[in-house]
Amino acid sequence: MTKQYTLCMLVKGKNILLGMKKIGLGAGRWNGFGGKVEIGETIEDAVKREVYEEVGVTTHEIEQIGILEFSFEGQEDVMEAHIYKSQDFTGEPKESNEMRPKWFDLHAIPYSEMWQDDIFWLPLLLAGKKFTGKFHFGENDTILEHELNEAQEIK
Repeated sequence: MTKQYTLCMLVKGKNILLGMKKIGLGAGRWNGFGGKVEIGETIEDAVKREVYEEVGVTTHEIEQIGILEFSFEGQEDVMEAHIYKSQDFTGEPKESNEMRPKWFDLHAIPYSEMWQDDIFWLPLLLAGKKFTGKFHFGENDTILEHELNEAQEIK
């Protein structure tokens, strides 16, 4: 079964805001902000809600940059992640029970403390390129297979 999720990367100038995940899937890793799309909610509304809940900032303009599918060995469910970028948001990032935010220089992104797939697609997002892809993980969240393609538009 495919379940829809959101992920939003917040970028200001030469910096990116990441959150240290404190609980749940991905705990102990730096990541963007997002989560499950609730029943009756649009993907765009979910992006904005999740960013606000996790880091306390309000996104004004968001741009969909990609769609990635994540699957895990031994699990039937597929995570369909709608990847967004926002450079237009207001509010001071603040820690929540789920995430501890921190600004990073775009040349000092802590890829070794993030999901292994991020190093493949995040540079495309930062370069303004759209993409689609699939990542299949095994033990210790190691990538077993992946496919990533640039796209003209995301549907």
